[in-house]
Amino acid sequence: MATYIGRRLLLLPVVAFGVTLLIFALLQFLAPEMRAAAFITNPNQLNALPAIIEKYGLNKPVHIQYYTWLREVFHGNMGWSQTARQPVAQAIGSFFPATLELTLYSFVPIMLIGVWLGTAAAVHRDRMIDHVSRVFSISFRSLPSFVWGLLILMFLYGRLNWFPPGRLSLEADLFVRSGQFRPYTHLMTVDALLNGQVWIFWDALRHLMGPVLTLTMISIALLVRITRSSMLEVLRQDYVRTARAKGLAESVVINVHARKNALIPVITLSSLTFVGLLGGVVITETIFNFPGIGRWGAFAAQQLDIPGVTGFAMFVAALTVLGNLAADILYAYFDPRVRLQ
Repeated sequence: MATYIGRRLLLLPVVAFGVTLLIFALLQFLAPEMRAAAFITNPNQLNALPAIIEKYGLNKPVHIQYYTWLREVFHGNMGWSQTARQPVAQAIGSFFPATLELTLYSFVPIMLIGVWLGTAAAVHRDRMIDHVSRVFSISFRSLPSFVWGLLILMFLYGRLNWFPPGRLSLEADLFVRSGQFRPYTHLMTVDALLNGQVWIFWDALRHLMGPVLTLTMISIALLVRITRSSMLEVLRQDYVRTARAKGLAESVVINVHARKNALIPVITLSSLTFVGLLGGVVITETIFNFPGIGRWGAFAAQQLDIPGVTGFAMFVAALTVLGNLAADILYAYFDPRVRLQ
């Protein structure tokens, strides 16, 4: 296992190099004045672009520019974001906790319900729970996420006033900014409990429920279908029939022998889902006015905030690389044949 993980870790620098090279190549389509914004660290430098072009060699050969740009990125300098009104690295740090909190509250029910319902549908094929899961999956996947978001916003907030948009109500937001609230983790529900402010915890939870419901419904629908088809394939295998012929309990056959081997495609989808959630769910965060990194990335793109878009792209690329590494390790854990090949 350690050798397998070591081989995968050795590939990381190569993949990271390819990603940075691709992003840098895209930046070359911009004029030097626009690329100079990626080296600005405070707004006062906006009037000194010619000096920045000269300092960072933006009119020099491409390989020198790439080295200079990469060196600045490694030092945390990705420019000044006009939309966030702060350096890009700080902007990522300030927006990401909200997205991380949204991801954690969404991903856990996606996995638990998706794998359970997909397994139950496969085991009880063509019975009631299979038909229910099929209707559930097709219904939730048939409409785009922004439609579900608007429906949830219309009924659960507009009619019932249950789950408002945003991250906090005005009263809670004023208390958080008053200096009496200490942000330990920047995850609002966790910090509320650590500060002993249960009313802020419930307020933050109410604001999370709308986007969580939207993301959960869409993602569970796909995970159920993948889990069901994978389980059906495994249940036809000889070793499953052998296990049943030996008299093992059905729960042992399903939970110990079959489901573990059916999880490979589920791991692939789950890793992509997790990385997609962490990278910011642009549409959902925008609809619910949730101040996550996805909404900021979309706003930066609308305003042609080049450093903001570049930093957002670098961040999502890094998450994708790490997510794929985690998926590779999980493959090897659940299926030892993967690491022996």
